Amino acid sequence: MKVVQTAIPGPLIIEPRVFGDARGFFMETWSAAAFADAGLDLAFVQDNHSRSQKGVLRGLHFQNPGAQGKLVRVTRGAVFDVAVDLRRSSPQFGQWVGVELSADNNLMFWVPEGFAHGFLTLEDDTDFLYKCTAPYAPQSEHTLAWDDPAVGIDWPVAGIDPIISDKDARGLALTDVPVFA
Repeated sequence: MKVVQTAIPGPLIIEPRVFGDARGFFMETWSAAAFADAGLDLAFVQDNHSRSQKGVLRGLHFQNPGAQGKLVRVTRGAVFDVAVDLRRSSPQFGQWVGVELSADNNLMFWVPEGFAHGFLTLEDDTDFLYKCTAPYAPQSEHTLAWDDPAVGIDWPVAGIDPIISDKDARGLALTDVPVFA
């Protein structure tokens, strides 16, 4: 696999080796040894799977306390995936990085603890999978507003009225969420 640094230290784009022929393809999406060799010594405790129609925007979610690292990928469809740095001590605090993940490009995205995470589906029936380093803790979950101008995410929403849950519509501004040290 190939590990690609992003503009913000922490989040990483993972390009797995894909072996394909006339029958289809094979790729290894998780190997503790291979990830540790790449500097990612991770212990996952939970796997999640969501399916969404085109135009669904989920996030920007994070847990504090009980921060989760997430290894995310798409097995059907496509998303624009985003991580926002919520580490107060980081020179990139409040900045975001985004990547398109799709069933066609097979990319994975590592979103470490200390980041808010969200995505916009770009195709109908998009299947989004993610491995988490900590269990879901609803009492510790927070939502950063997806459209906070202080963060300024350039979502690809031209011609789309994003479909957002009530919880995500109540997301807070960067100045009001409980950030990390």
